[in-house]
Amino acid sequence: MFTFEELVELIRLVSETRIGGIEVEKDGMRVHIVGPPAAPQYERTGTPLLPPQLAAAGQFVGNPIALPAGGAAPAPPAAQAGQGEEEGLSFVNSPIVGTFYQAPSPDADPYVKVGDVVSKGQVLCIVEAMKLMNEIEADTSGTIVRRYPENAQPVEFGERLFAIRP
Repeated sequence: MFTFEELVELIRLVSETRIGGIEVEKDGMRVHIVGPPAAPQYERTGTPLLPPQLAAAGQFVGNPIALPAGGAAPAPPAAQAGQGEEEGLSFVNSPIVGTFYQAPSPDADPYVKVGDVVSKGQVLCIVEAMKLMNEIEADTSGTIVRRYPENAQPVEFGERLFAIRP
């Protein structure tokens, strides 16, 4: 059973670290606390950073966290599988904080779709920042393999927008 103080501390942790949520199990009882959507932060290498509180505790965002800390949790399967799939890809990252739009207007077709062949300098999307529409161009020619954000989704500086296979 969770004490009131433990629940308050979990809610404070989710709120202050802005992680998307946390699921904790103790004595057969499970609590799931959902927080504001987390915006990924990236190092210069493009790998996600953990909030300082979780990095120090050796815990990973998105995995259930047991209250009695019994060591580091294993890396999520998605992180292990994603390593080989990303080799040889070129990533287009957001140069600014703003809102991602896949088309020039709501009723227009998207600039590009997964599977489209693009040329260097071709417009891929728009990132709106402070009412300015910034066209984001391909920095290499190739095939669009993946689009990361959804349309009209907020994006952070350095966040991946597209993966291109040259």
